[in-house]
Amino acid sequence: MVSQWTIQHPERIQLYSLGTPNGQKVSVALEEMSLAYEAHRVNILKGDQFEDEFVAINPNSKIPAIVDPDGPGGEALSVFESGAILMYLAEKSGIGLPSDPRDRSECLQWLFFQVGGVGPMFGQFGHFYKYAKDKIPYAIGRYQKEAYRLLGVLETRLQGKDFLVGNEYTIADMATFPWVGCLDWGYKAADEFPLSDFPTVMAWCDRCQQRPATARGLAVLKV
Repeated sequence: MVSQWTIQHPERIQLYSLGTPNGQKVSVALEEMSLAYEAHRVNILKGDQFEDEFVAINPNSKIPAIVDPDGPGGEALSVFESGAILMYLAEKSGIGLPSDPRDRSECLQWLFFQVGGVGPMFGQFGHFYKYAKDKIPYAIGRYQKEAYRLLGVLETRLQGKDFLVGNEYTIADMATFPWVGCLDWGYKAADEFPLSDFPTVMAWCDRCQQRPATARGLAVLKV
C-alpha cells in the first residue's frame, strides 16, 4: 500500500495534524522544545483521519497524533490525545513541565482544565455557532455561556501573572491559548462574548503568540 504521508526524515518525530487549536498545541510544543519533527497534513474535512494508516497511529481517528522513532527503550512509540502528547514531549525534552512538585501539579491541573473544559466547551460552541447547518439557539447559548464562564476562570487565574503557572511558560499555556484565539480567527465570534471583557486573558494570549518559537508552531499546517 502506498503511504499517503511520505516520510522524508524517519529519524524525526512524525507529527500528523492540522492547524486547528488542538493541532497547534503540539506544533507549538515541538517548536518550543526544539525537537526535530516532520509534519504531515491530515485533512479532517476530507476524512483522512479515518484512513487505516492513520487509525493505526490513533485508533480514535482524531488529530493530532505523533510517532516518536526514538521512544522509551529506543523503540518507536505512537502517542495520541493532545494532552498526553504534550506531557510526553515535555518529559522527553525537559521543557514545559515544571520540576517543582507543587508547580508540576498546578501545571497538570490547568492542562486538564483545558482538555476537559476549554477544548470541549469552546469546540461545541464553535460547532453550533459557525458550522451547524441548523442554528439551535439553546445549544449556542448553552456553550456560549459556559465558554464565557471559563474565560472568567482564566481571567481570575492570570491576575498578576505572565503565564498560568509560576510565571513560567508551560504546556498548560501551550494547550489553552490557541482555543482563546480560535474564538476570533476560527469562529469569528469575538463580539459574542465579548473578548474585551477579559483584558488579562487577551494580554496573556498575545504574550504567548509573540514568542518566536510559538509563532512558528502556529504557522505549521495552517487551515
